[in-house]
Amino acid sequence: MPLGLGRRKKAPPLVENEEAEPGRGGLGVGDSGPLGGGGGGGPHVGLPPPPPSLRPRLVFHTQLAHGSPTGRIEGFTNVKELYGKIAEAFRLPPAEVMFCTLNTHKVDMEKLLGGQIGLEDFIFAHVKGQRKEVEVFKSEEALGLTITDNGAGYAFIKRIKEGSVIDRIQVISVGDMIESINGQNLLGCRHYEVAKMLKDLPRGRTFTLKLTEPRKAFDMISQRSAGARPGSGPQLGTGRGTLRLRSRGPATVEELPSAFEEKAIEKVDDLLESYMGIRDTELAATMVELGRDKRNPDELAEALDERLGDFAFPDEFVFDVWGAIGDAKVGRY
Repeated sequence: MPLGLGRRKKAPPLVENEEAEPGRGGLGVGDSGPLGGGGGGGPHVGLPPPPPSLRPRLVFHTQLAHGSPTGRIEGFTNVKELYGKIAEAFRLPPAEVMFCTLNTHKVDMEKLLGGQIGLEDFIFAHVKGQRKEVEVFKSEEALGLTITDNGAGYAFIKRIKEGSVIDRIQVISVGDMIESINGQNLLGCRHYEVAKMLKDLPRGRTFTLKLTEPRKAFDMISQRSAGARPGSGPQLGTGRGTLRLRSRGPATVEELPSAFEEKAIEKVDDLLESYMGIRDTELAATMVELGRDKRNPDELAEALDERLGDFAFPDEFVFDVWGAIGDAKVGRY
């Protein structure tokens, strides 16, 4: 369907509402958020989780980011199951796990676990810490926040723009989970929904944020760092490939992303932040996958509608994504 002619939403979302449709094997854990809803009594689209005997037999090492012994986890095929395995290893409720970072115990959003894990990556799980309530006066249209989520119903702050409204409030930090806005519970909301709610708040008024910060490390930082395998930059793993966790169907072991894929994903993720106020490398990777063999923007638009229709991406965004993928293909980095 040509761009600009009112593309229709077609397909179910990349990550669906856990509360409306229990049992989804998506990118998260616990009460996963909606990407357009997902109940309604219709047939469930997608593959069921594979039996344990068919899942990759891979073992990963993990610690709690604030300090713990090292645990071993295996037998998961998506992030929901991964978080469940971590909770089981440390005898925690799964809902206590906020997000994970790879190869660092720090709240480093560049090392946030998304849809891929290097086969030699060390996983650090960040659990809920102190809760806080903050009054914010929206003196400008833009608050200066970039939102991401764990694909499991928790949206949190990935980036704070220097000099912005939020930057001037010292109690708000990167990594804080946004529990509610003006009393509206956000459990189960995706990043783009939270970003839109914040954008739609009227300028010149005060609103209330309820936040939960990750539990902080105390005197175990040096010991824990010594036990982790240090990362070597944004590329995952150490050359043995990655475990790709998918919203539907089984996990797959794949080669590390090519230079084209890495750059294209980075550029599309930048566009997601620019247009929607979110960052999501798994979503960006899915869009690059859909666009790499398309011959023109209209074909890309149709593919995005079919797979990710509930996002309702604007035409200008689709054009820019097409351009970013094309630039990466010919090495214009």
